[in-house]
Amino acid sequence: MYQKILALIIEDEAPARRLLQEFLKQFPEIELLDECADGFEGAKKIMELKPDLIFLDIQMPRINGFEMLELLKGEQLPLIIFTTAYDEFAIKSFEYNTCDYLLKPLNRERFEKAIEKAIKLLSEGKNTPTQLDNLIDQNISRSNFLDRIVIRSGSQIQVVHCEDLLCIEASDDYVIIHTKEEQWVKKQTLKFYEQKLDPGEFARVHRSFVINLSAITRIEPYSKDAWIAILSNGHKVSVSKSGYAHLKKVLNF
Repeated sequence: MYQKILALIIEDEAPARRLLQEFLKQFPEIELLDECADGFEGAKKIMELKPDLIFLDIQMPRINGFEMLELLKGEQLPLIIFTTAYDEFAIKSFEYNTCDYLLKPLNRERFEKAIEKAIKLLSEGKNTPTQLDNLIDQNISRSNFLDRIVIRSGSQIQVVHCEDLLCIEASDDYVIIHTKEEQWVKKQTLKFYEQKLDPGEFARVHRSFVINLSAITRIEPYSKDAWIAILSNGHKVSVSKSGYAHLKKVLNF
């Protein structure tokens, strides 16, 4: 007796979910575990159910497909068939050898080919977690400036809007996300946020800090070539000589 392939649908459009369910009926070797209408639920179900294969929409409300996958970096990820109406993502996904990519409206013949490919890969024990990590990073990096940061803490998922940020602090291979009332730790580099936050609103002021310019209440001298920026919640941030010169330029003082 063969072992069934466990599958999960993560798709915000009900008609697309129904169509995927209908197409799957002709593949008895695949067992559909559940369906999710958004990325929050999808991330939790992946951690809970450990599917072998997921059908993942890219453009979803709350968090998109790539943001959901970012939350799962470091986990044993399932094989992924992307589903979306936006073919701009196709070249990038194939470049990193993800299982397959289905463009909406979904087509039965194209779906069957994707499933056959997935079954072959899974039967051979093949998956592409390293390539998928690259895909996640590339798609986050190719977007415009960030307007939110998605953070996973245990089973909890938090979305922090960039306008609520006070600063981001480097901590080894992680960063500490500071808001007025809370802090979160995320595995990412400070350089990434220096590049991806709007330079009109954020500035790298020290090798360990990127700050929200609107959160600065005052800047005080600390030593000959160092300063301290006092943020709106009273938090103190180190400012280097080059960081101070940059602040003088962007704040015009």
